[in-house]
Amino acid sequence: MLRALSGLTTRGRCLLAAGIAAAVCSLVLNERDLLRVAVFVVALPLLVAAFISATRLRLGATRALRPERVAVGASGEVHLELWRSGRLPGGEVLLEDGVPYALGSKPRFVVERLPHDRRVLLRYPLQPLLRGIQQVGPLRATITDPFGLCEFERELIGHSRLVVVPRVVGLWGLPGGAGVGAGDDGTVRLHAGQGEPDVIVRHYRTGDDMRKVHWRSTARRDEVMVRVEERPWRGGTTVLVDHRAAAHHGTGPTASLEWAVSFAASVALHLRRSGHRVRLVTEHGITLADTPGEGGEGYDNVVLDALAGLQPAHQRDVTLGHDPAEGQELIAVLGTVSAESVHELARYRPRGVRSLAVLLDTPSWAGSGSSDHQAAATKDAAELLRANGWGVVIAGPQTQMPQAWAELCRTGAHRGALIGGAR
Repeated sequence: MLRALSGLTTRGRCLLAAGIAAAVCSLVLNERDLLRVAVFVVALPLLVAAFISATRLRLGATRALRPERVAVGASGEVHLELWRSGRLPGGEVLLEDGVPYALGSKPRFVVERLPHDRRVLLRYPLQPLLRGIQQVGPLRATITDPFGLCEFERELIGHSRLVVVPRVVGLWGLPGGAGVGAGDDGTVRLHAGQGEPDVIVRHYRTGDDMRKVHWRSTARRDEVMVRVEERPWRGGTTVLVDHRAAAHHGTGPTASLEWAVSFAASVALHLRRSGHRVRLVTEHGITLADTPGEGGEGYDNVVLDALAGLQPAHQRDVTLGHDPAEGQELIAVLGTVSAESVHELARYRPRGVRSLAVLLDTPSWAGSGSSDHQAAATKDAAELLRANGWGVVIAGPQTQMPQAWAELCRTGAHRGALIGGAR
């Protein structure tokens, strides 16, 4: 009974207090009619509280997210099913589902008469604005009576996990020679002479076995070239995404970090669908995902899920300690990088291995400079990268991702460009 009374509203408590006061007055004044009124006034909120308390235990609900993985800017939908069991009639039910602000407004539903013989289907949309692992819920039901005397709140469903993946943009084309090996244009394939099979050669690297030196190619190119034992059927590419908080500017969906993550996702999926093995790493050399060159949508989800949960890192500088691409071609999406960070990137990348970078002009995301005048630090970093053999494209907030990718494909290993809003 105490549990039932805890659900009384202010109106119900006032009515109960008025009934008790009327009963006391009827005894003092010896007014039986007033006593009858007092009994009715006291009994009404008590009966309603007992009835609502019994009804609320017979509610059930389910939640379904459609789909459970949705891209930023796309639309999703939540399906709720509500039912009750037993023969007792139900009162008015107010439903409110917990929705983070990044997914839209919190939905509210009022079900006046909940039938006991069928389920009530409710729907509401989701409009994700930010990537991440979001939690939808809990679903709470508030049951009230028509007089507003009593209400009970109950949690019907807990949390449901929704993965908001970065937006993926369609890209076309590949960097010349991409995926066939090391070097600016991949490995060099030569026909050595009549009856001799084609051989694949590359530049000599410190530690290579001198017995693998291909003297014909060395004499022809005037550089020491070594044989590659066998030609890789499909090469691999490493995509590096810089997610340091200090390297990016802007907030919300228009932040430079979100542009970088979306571009990295677009590049990784485009390369994988083109038959490349794709590794996704951070600016600290930590592997986020590694997918083969073949496979279905499941491998795409591996990349997207890894990027969906990527949060800004607190380290201020790039610290690798090893070649992040492990000898593969490297495509880096970088925020603001210092001279020390550029040297760290170049330190583990041999000149004979192609390295491309999209360098974000992050000051323009912060609104601190015109799109026609890049920050001096951004231009200096780009020149340092180019001096170390990198192909560099500078991108600003107005740069379209297909445009950035097309320009990156044209840079090769030694050409840089200024495009879009970063010119």
